[in-house]
Amino acid sequence: MTTVGRACPFASRRGLLAATAGLAGAIVSRSTRADIAPAPEQIPFHGAHQAGILTPQQSHVYFAAFDVTTPHRDALIALLRGWTEAAERLTTGKTAAPLGADLSQPGADSGEVLGLGAARLTLTFGFGPGMFERNGADRFGLAAFRPAALVDLPRFNGDQLVPERSGGDLAVQACADDPQVAFHAVRQLARLAYGTAQLRWVQAGFLPRTPAGETPRNLMGFKDGTNNPAGDDAAATVWAGAEAPSWLQGGSYLVARRIRIALEHWDRTEVDFQEQTMGRRKYSGAPLGANHEFDPLPLSGTDADGNPVIAENAHVRLGAAASTDGARILRRGYAYDDGVSITAERWPPWRQGLEYDAGLFFLAYQRDPRTGFIRIFETMAKLDALNQFTTHTGSALFACPRGVKAGEFIGEALFATG
Repeated sequence: MTTVGRACPFASRRGLLAATAGLAGAIVSRSTRADIAPAPEQIPFHGAHQAGILTPQQSHVYFAAFDVTTPHRDALIALLRGWTEAAERLTTGKTAAPLGADLSQPGADSGEVLGLGAARLTLTFGFGPGMFERNGADRFGLAAFRPAALVDLPRFNGDQLVPERSGGDLAVQACADDPQVAFHAVRQLARLAYGTAQLRWVQAGFLPRTPAGETPRNLMGFKDGTNNPAGDDAAATVWAGAEAPSWLQGGSYLVARRIRIALEHWDRTEVDFQEQTMGRRKYSGAPLGANHEFDPLPLSGTDADGNPVIAENAHVRLGAAASTDGARILRRGYAYDDGVSITAERWPPWRQGLEYDAGLFFLAYQRDPRTGFIRIFETMAKLDALNQFTTHTGSALFACPRGVKAGEFIGEALFATG
């Protein structure tokens, strides 16, 4: 494995690292490791849990948040039934006939994925706080069944959230190994929602093609996914249990954050400073003070001068379970690239016009955001050395119901309860 060639004493960087406290926070996504056997073309839609959470990560995501516009509960239920039927079909790679018998009418399907197959498409659905109440009003008779953990996310230090990229009543996460398949799926669901719900915001994302056995890299060039929980640990991290309402048991909570990264500034930063910021070697992925990517973080390790090998405000230290009272989340993030800034936007913290509108679309699943993402990020938002390169511009939280049995619609247990 390759390591950085030149050494730089940690103490010489301490002042600059410490100066980043209080800037906007970020958690670099830990995508699923790519050392798994090739997956089948189709991933079952039905099951005890929704697919697209613990499913091995596909190469593309198209995420959409919707606002429910109808005041009628029956219309909302009809939409969820229609979405479930469409999801059952789309995840098998089938489209409705793009042309009907009457060519003077719109087609039943837009038809742009004919012949492309399922491409491991998964569709994961979530309910936002507005499904239960808005402005104090119980919109659909569901307010009493809002999970206690479906809180309004606090405003974190450094947040520069854009309302048009935040919130939503309904969420759809479409993941696939073909970007057109993922986009097509959301497009068909949006067509079905006409008159009942409308798109609020969308975000596309991608992962790099990574050789088998290697961890993917993010846009900052660091390996991304090393410390994600796996196996039984992952299941215990994401699935809501008896502490949740019955309709949500076996489901999960999703935090979505759009994190813009000042890549042009990062690219002009010395590699050794990047490593001190992250707490890992850029090329090998090994923690500072260790030799291999999957070595435990030496959080108690010190150098010859008695300074921590991994800085007190290094990204990996602040995000480690040992630093967060054991808080864990499953990161399922994607890189995004939305082109370049056309106008002279001045996003903090650099207060300069940025060239790229690119960064991380951070998706994190957990069984309770209060003891997961919120507990982790409250400190990171204040102290993380990575904050000097990042700005959070979008945010949302959704409760994702348990999986769908054949004959059910998504979230049916919630409406049966309420």
